[in-house]
Amino acid sequence: MLKRNNITFALLLLLFIIYASCYISKTSFAIEDEHYFSLFDDAMVSMTYAKNLAAGHGLVWYPGSERVEGYTNPLWVIYMALFHLLPVGLTKVSLFIQISGALFLLINLFFVKSIADYISDNSTFVSMGTVALTAFYYSLNTWSLQGMEVSILTLITTATVWMVMRNAGQKAVPVRLFMLLGIATLIRMDMIVLFLAILGYLVIFQKERRWQNFLWGISILVFFMALQTLLRWWYYGDILPNTYYLKLTGYPLFHRITRGLYAVGGLIHRMDVIFFLLPFAVILFRRDRYVFLLLWVFLTQLGYSIYVGGDAWEHIGITNRYVASVMPLLFILLAYSLQEIRRGAMAKCRQSSGWIRAAMILVLIFALFRINLVHSSAMELLLINPPLYVSDNKQMVEKALLVKDITEPQAKTAITWAGAFPYFSNRPVVDLLGKNDRKIAHLPMRSDPNKSPQTAFYPGHMKWDYEYSIGELKPDIVLQTWSLEGKPEAEPYLSTDYEKVKIWGHILHLLKSSPYIRWDKINRLSGK
Repeated sequence: MLKRNNITFALLLLLFIIYASCYISKTSFAIEDEHYFSLFDDAMVSMTYAKNLAAGHGLVWYPGSERVEGYTNPLWVIYMALFHLLPVGLTKVSLFIQISGALFLLINLFFVKSIADYISDNSTFVSMGTVALTAFYYSLNTWSLQGMEVSILTLITTATVWMVMRNAGQKAVPVRLFMLLGIATLIRMDMIVLFLAILGYLVIFQKERRWQNFLWGISILVFFMALQTLLRWWYYGDILPNTYYLKLTGYPLFHRITRGLYAVGGLIHRMDVIFFLLPFAVILFRRDRYVFLLLWVFLTQLGYSIYVGGDAWEHIGITNRYVASVMPLLFILLAYSLQEIRRGAMAKCRQSSGWIRAAMILVLIFALFRINLVHSSAMELLLINPPLYVSDNKQMVEKALLVKDITEPQAKTAITWAGAFPYFSNRPVVDLLGKNDRKIAHLPMRSDPNKSPQTAFYPGHMKWDYEYSIGELKPDIVLQTWSLEGKPEAEPYLSTDYEKVKIWGHILHLLKSSPYIRWDKINRLSGK
């Protein structure tokens, strides 16, 4: 049995490596004679900071810009900066981030299997079923293989859960566990939720060293939070990232939470109510601290997602970043529930045990496809079509190369996609949506009168001020604008001072008085 289990696991690992390789390959694209790799746009914001750090300009959005913390993942940015020290061009650096994301997910599968084995007493059905559900979970792969820190945070989540289970009988305080969780808060500050969830679990269930765990855990957490807060204050002059003000201020708390609940409802609908609730049925078969641990960690992260109002991309059908990292824990319990149902059925129908086993395997396979085939099509899941946002990434790189060609290095461009464009254009930029602009980030959020407050909440995409960003800052090029209501709000600021041109299918608004635009190239490329 053990040998068969290992062979099946090795096969699943191999299939994941092949799938991840194909996924990464599908995210690349060619422009003229050059092959480009680009990440999800938020990851490219981090890459832009990393590029400037590696080049000696500091942790800034572009050289010479105001110091604004427009990212939420400081240690991940530093990690990205290391790859910019390699002797490779900007067109290929993203590939290394994607490969490392795949590696983190691969290691994660070992911890997922270890937890599943422990929970199920080495059941092949549970461990291999969980590994398959995790390895080919489209949302997790999308976030991780397109450069987000979700890959390493998922690995840290499963690793810490496994450490708690493995060290349950030890008398020493798990200092290494707390240190790992503390480091996780440097990768992304909201990993404090996982830290507190694990600490709370240890305080409740390890009564013999309850106070030691509490004091050590709180001390280490305070140390890491104080460290990054002091560094942030010293470097950026603020105690919180700019993205905190952008996403969590200026909008009623009630509407934000109800929007978070709405997003959870969407997750349950996409998974199917049965597959979402079955993991919670494990407590009917097995009531122990480890089942509670998995459910507790999942629910705390789900609660955090509700508190922040979900994510801005759930409308496209992928599980948000905060929940995707804990989905492997839910998959373990789902597979365990199916196994217990199988055992109950086999006990009553011993002569049909083979059919029951086959039926449960088919249910697991159906669950794999049902959980993944939501908004994304089977063509995307099977990588016949490119993954999400690849065509958009290509357009942004094309725009960046175009602007780089028609402007001097001092020309500023106003954009809403704040990642790929500044990374590849090497030009200063104006962030219309405020991720890298303090003034915009502190504004109240807009609302769409045509939608409910719950469905119209797009974190990070609800603050702008064209009078300031265009009318006052006067960018040389306005490449993109944004409006929740579909109204041409920027038009009054573009109609007098800007000239609208179309080049290579891209529409640009050019500041008529700009000395940094190469007007001779504009006339030639636009056919004037």
